[in-house]
Amino acid sequence: MGLEKHLKKIEELGENHIGTSSDTPLRDDAFELSDSEKIALIKEDVKHIMETLGLDLTDDSLQGTPNRVAKMFVNEIFGGLHPDRKPKASTFDNKYKYGEMLVEKNITVYSTCEHHLLPIVGRAHVAYISSGEVIGLSKMNRIVDYYAKRPQVQERLTIQIVKELQKALNTEDVACVIDAKHLCVNSRGIRDIDSSTVTSEFGGKFKEAAVRREFLDYIQMGTEF
Repeated sequence: MGLEKHLKKIEELGENHIGTSSDTPLRDDAFELSDSEKIALIKEDVKHIMETLGLDLTDDSLQGTPNRVAKMFVNEIFGGLHPDRKPKASTFDNKYKYGEMLVEKNITVYSTCEHHLLPIVGRAHVAYISSGEVIGLSKMNRIVDYYAKRPQVQERLTIQIVKELQKALNTEDVACVIDAKHLCVNSRGIRDIDSSTVTSEFGGKFKEAAVRREFLDYIQMGTEF
């Protein structure tokens, strides 16, 4: 009965999308293996899963799948786990003394739900108010992408983006809103294809109602070219 209760608790955590930490849970030995060693091991694991499902891996269409999946896991969709891939968030002096908020909206988010390993797809909207430093616009996108490329819960992803920008810009005045669809909700379980999840994290001045309202108004503006 003890094991059954433990397994039920784990399943409930996944179904309710509860995050247990604002840091990605990693073991101390997470990076002792090289990428090529990880790919070789994951390849065999994927092969075993597919064989267990009854698939014929001698088929031309399937025989390369274990290797493709392993490479995708390590190099692409979970590439943000490795600290060596963390983008360098170079900042510059705010020489033009721009004192209002800067908003980068509609940043594409491709992530993976850590409970079912299914995609999370949506948009992130990020803003900050300079305290003397500014950051390149593309770096904001790269920070979002880096933290998205790992098994995630959306709440944690939102917090990690804000914390990273606060550290880079040396200011608490950073905000992030993410609106995303979770395929673990849209394609399985309740199968609600229309629902999306919105999370937010507001730091410093963005905790003030007027500043927060200004940010939210900006991200609702249409963009015309």
